[in-house]
Amino acid sequence: MIPILHSIPETSDIARAAVRAGLSQVAFGLFLRSTILRCFGTEEDAVLSAVDAHGEQVADAVRARPAGEDDWTALRGAIDTAIRHCRQDPGGLARTRLIRETPALRARQLEQQFRWRPLLAGRVPPRA
Repeated sequence: MIPILHSIPETSDIARAAVRAGLSQVAFGLFLRSTILRCFGTEEDAVLSAVDAHGEQVADAVRARPAGEDDWTALRGAIDTAIRHCRQDPGGLARTRLIRETPALRARQLEQQFRWRPLLAGRVPPRA
């Protein structure tokens, strides 16, 4: 016998190894999904948690705007803070696209932004 042939696995061994690898991938995927859902509650929460802080960032930026600006200019300038953050985040553009193109995520983001209104309104300083 040629010694090399003894080291070549049989087709059935290769098939069994492939099935085991596939099952471990599925098991890992299920484990990862259940772990994420335990931490965040829903898939939407997991995606949108990355932008939770944007409301607070924008509110702080509104407060820091010059007092002579009108409210809309101050708000637009403050929103640039969140846009800069998104551009600096390597996954920011992809996440934004995902949110915009997924109806459930888009709806949840709009709800999230609606909840920012009192936060923003409380930070707009009185203007002359």
